[in-house]
Amino acid sequence: MEPDIWTYRYDTWSSSGIDGYEVHAIDGNIGNVDGATAGVDPRCVVIHTGAWIFGRRVLLPVGVIEDVDEEQRSVRVALTKEQIKQAPELDEASLHDDETRSRLGEYYGRFFLNAP
Repeated sequence: MEPDIWTYRYDTWSSSGIDGYEVHAIDGNIGNVDGATAGVDPRCVVIHTGAWIFGRRVLLPVGVIEDVDEEQRSVRVALTKEQIKQAPELDEASLHDDETRSRLGEYYGRFFLNAP
């Protein structure tokens, strides 16, 4: 059975209160949790990658989060930096539309087809 990328892996996590946390991909730091996360679907977090002028904002389904470290103010995700960089950029105009969710599900879901 493949993991549900739209559900937190652990019941104790939530996207509230993690604004500004550093986001660590499998191969290093990729950016921070964006403050816009609070106004987005609770099954997603907004990640701001890189420097503000060159960075992008992408949505990550909460199921890719492996760990939240409150003390270190960090989030570890089960993706590489390249996978996140290649993700569809956040389009606030279509944020809540089913086509966007489907596109994100297809993109991120392919990385978890063979996951335990």
